Amino acid sequence: MTPPSPIPMASNALVNTFFDWDLIARTFPRLITEGLLNTLIIAAGAIVLGVAIALVAAMLLLSNRWWVRLPARLYVDVFRGLPVIITVMLVGVGLPAAGFRPFGTDPFGYAILAIGIISGAYTAEIFRSGIQSVDPGQLQAARSLGMSYLSAMRLVVVPQGVRRVLPAMAGQFVKDIKESSLVYLLGLAAGQRELYFIAQEEVSRTYNSSPLIAAGLCYLALTIPMTYFVNHLDRRLRDGPRPGNSPALTEPDLPKTPVPAAGGETR
Repeated sequence: MTPPSPIPMASNALVNTFFDWDLIARTFPRLITEGLLNTLIIAAGAIVLGVAIALVAAMLLLSNRWWVRLPARLYVDVFRGLPVIITVMLVGVGLPAAGFRPFGTDPFGYAILAIGIISGAYTAEIFRSGIQSVDPGQLQAARSLGMSYLSAMRLVVVPQGVRRVLPAMAGQFVKDIKESSLVYLLGLAAGQRELYFIAQEEVSRTYNSSPLIAAGLCYLALTIPMTYFVNHLDRRLRDGPRPGNSPALTEPDLPKTPVPAAGGETR
């Protein structure tokens, strides 16, 4: 009797370990109803918090006074340099252990805070580069019209700078969605678990990696459309509006006045 070939056996084991479609189908409902929603809440909360922090930090980084720039520079350099997993543990475990409990014992708030702090550090540099790319004459023109420095920055310079870095900001938002997977370390309660946490629970229960494939498909469903949107937005901002989409220039309607002709007659 010929022994079975090891290659088909290894191939079947690989397929069963990563592509057990029955297990994937059983995992998907919980991933969609609980994990996907919580991932979006964590990512959206972190994005809002990160943008708010980044706007303040970017304005401080642009100050002419070194003692104003220093705290923002330390914040940006530290949280861009630390691994995400260390920041998540410092915020989600370290703060409550030190007695600072703004969210009580609920780990969900600490998860949003941790990802938001990291996002703010990266987004601050994005805002700073965008604001600095605006022609300084814009600020001078606004000041010459009687605007204060803060009003000129808020109404004239910052909106132009933010528009120029929209693709980079959207790319950072994609990164925030992926980094939300690390908050499983905080031990989220039932009903708060995001995509990776749920998949990891199923892997531990079944000793099969197929739930991770299911979670990966959910992440791809979020990040791939956003990535293509970022690329489309980048092209639109770089190339400008298409000629067919711009309104056609028409001559203004002028009142018809009689034109005097030779001999004093009008025509």
